[in-house]
Amino acid sequence: MKLSYRRTFCVGFAFLSICAFWQLYDSIIPLMLKNSFHLKETVSGAIMAIDNVLALFLLPLLGALSDRTHTRLGRRMPFIVVGTLLSAVFAVIIPIAALRQDFVLFFVSLGLVLLSMGLYRSPAVALMPDVTPKPLRSKANAVINLMGAAGSVFTLVMVTFLVKEAAEGQLTDYRPVFTAVALLMVACVVILLLTVRENRMAAEVPVEEEEKKEEASGVHMTKDVRKSLIFLLLSVFFWFTAYNAVTTAYTRYVEVMWGVTGGGFAGGLMVGTVAAVISYLPIGILSSRFGRKRMIQFGILCMTAAYAVAFTLTGYNAVMYVLLVVIGIGWAAINVNSYPMVVEMSHGSDTGRYTGFYYTFSMAAQVLTPVLSGFLLEHVGYQTLFPYAVLFSVLSFVTMWFVRHGDVKPVKKADLLENFDVDD
Repeated sequence: MKLSYRRTFCVGFAFLSICAFWQLYDSIIPLMLKNSFHLKETVSGAIMAIDNVLALFLLPLLGALSDRTHTRLGRRMPFIVVGTLLSAVFAVIIPIAALRQDFVLFFVSLGLVLLSMGLYRSPAVALMPDVTPKPLRSKANAVINLMGAAGSVFTLVMVTFLVKEAAEGQLTDYRPVFTAVALLMVACVVILLLTVRENRMAAEVPVEEEEKKEEASGVHMTKDVRKSLIFLLLSVFFWFTAYNAVTTAYTRYVEVMWGVTGGGFAGGLMVGTVAAVISYLPIGILSSRFGRKRMIQFGILCMTAAYAVAFTLTGYNAVMYVLLVVIGIGWAAINVNSYPMVVEMSHGSDTGRYTGFYYTFSMAAQVLTPVLSGFLLEHVGYQTLFPYAVLFSVLSFVTMWFVRHGDVKPVKKADLLENFDVDD
């Protein structure tokens, strides 16, 4: 059994478009709220959490709905196509509203983008396990995350070259970078339509005998597996609480604490993202050897250590670049393995539903953390950011310790080079 890298890369274009937009959202929207509309940190945090409030309801619903959808394009593709195109259209309105300082238009266009993104996030993520055998999903997820990281890098490159520091008393014009990302999203959906034949790909994936028996009996999850799933989802909640606090506040943190303005923040983030990109495939292979759980724990330790050291820095220097590399590697180790562990505990017919569970917990964290961390930033100080991240990162390590299922290893390869084999 071997992974079709070509197929997986094509499927990954859906995730690439998602990550390109979310990098833009996390990097630029907080700056717009601060500089265009002069909102305080707590209010900004509440607005940044809106997407996750919507996601709490939309992602499980749409994941389950896509499970039961049958069209010529497949179960997931209709949601992906419509959601991506709507997101791209509404996204280009956001910087226009910010430049005009029209908060109503800004808020409405942002809300429409978030609704559109919610429409296709669960189906886009569920597409990979639908077309990939269970033993190969960690490796496939590495490829998917590689594509997502490429989307983030694209956005950061566009920020670096298209965002110019505004003259004194003027607002920064973000229209070029939003347009570039919107065009990328449209290009991704076109590539998907041309290369992905979901129904045919899904039909080629073998259903494991154990899964057939469980579905025939109507038994979906034992008590022990359910316990592992709960602890895993709690871990997802905690590490997203830590990570999202840093990602949503980072651009404001470096501006306030270290005086970094314009697009100057993009260089460090790009280095961290490239580190994640380089790490995804090796981590996928290492996960096959050492297990998903161990690699997740390694990733948590990397990120916890980086957050702790970042707290001690007094300026934006080379050390921060190193720390962002460590965070990138740690996040790659977590991302490659966490979602496949959740799916491993599910059944093929319920992949979208369990994808929704995964996102419910990750989104719940991202509802809480912008508001809570924003409150601390506003009322206590920006120096609270990294200790906050350390606390929740440690909690994720503790809960991960009690996960006992979902750590299935792929079939052992006859040769190391077979890990890189690509179907013709």
